[in-house]
Amino acid sequence: MVPSMHSPARYRVGDFDIAVISDGHIRLDGGAVFGLVPRVLWESIVGQENIDAQHRIPLGLNCMVVRRGDDVLLVETGMGNKHTEAVRERSFPGDYGHLLSALATLDLAPEDITAVANTHLHTDHCGWNTTRREDGEIVATFPNASYFAQEGEYEVAMHPNERTRGTYFSENFEPLMRSGRLTLVRGEREVIPGVHFLPTPGHTADHASLVLSSRGETAIFTGDLVHHAVQLERPAWIAAFDVLPLVSLETKKALAERAIRERALLVCVHNPFPGVGRLVERDGRRSFVPE
Repeated sequence: MVPSMHSPARYRVGDFDIAVISDGHIRLDGGAVFGLVPRVLWESIVGQENIDAQHRIPLGLNCMVVRRGDDVLLVETGMGNKHTEAVRERSFPGDYGHLLSALATLDLAPEDITAVANTHLHTDHCGWNTTRREDGEIVATFPNASYFAQEGEYEVAMHPNERTRGTYFSENFEPLMRSGRLTLVRGEREVIPGVHFLPTPGHTADHASLVLSSRGETAIFTGDLVHHAVQLERPAWIAAFDVLPLVSLETKKALAERAIRERALLVCVHNPFPGVGRLVERDGRRSFVPE
């Protein structure tokens, strides 16, 4: 059984206070998560007890709250609560929708968030961007926040194809654009002082991670560059979800080199909570060491 609620995991990076919280978890096909890698190799990493009868494995919905001064940045917003029971059962089984309760454990209300950043716009990363009111209108969940996403990602999300329409739901982002709440950026762009987007293409063409830099320390929120931290240790383990698998391979290799060089704190959105650790190299072998 995978718990849906956790106490916040807290870290300090330079002048930033970081808290990782959870919206819960979803279950997806393990073979899709690990692509061409045989089950005999990945099941020992996931744990046989976490593989259900439909061969699905739990993926965390880890979100990150970054605070410094008056800035309160939320990175990713999980699955949210707008999907119908039929959609949840058919496409997104799991236990989720807990983000606002998790924020409350930090004594934060939706009104306290000043900025929201999405690595990309798949529904498990931006579901709480918006909320459906009782009258049916969809509005920003965080009324005082500026929202940020990559321009190219937004364009693709607004024009999904046969492969992507099952994960791009315009209700998560189009109302924000219509109301003037969503800022579209290109490439590296500062979201709040000391936090910027880093283009990390592969999962989608315009996927971008978030990098925190302060006092010589670094933290990186990886987004779906990896669906499990083992994919940083073994970059050739590429998820079937990645639309540009060979680009993903090179992007992961470059990020891994940087993470080791800067001893960066890594936050992996789909790892078991809190999904935080560092990539280290010993005797030519790389390992993700949880913190």
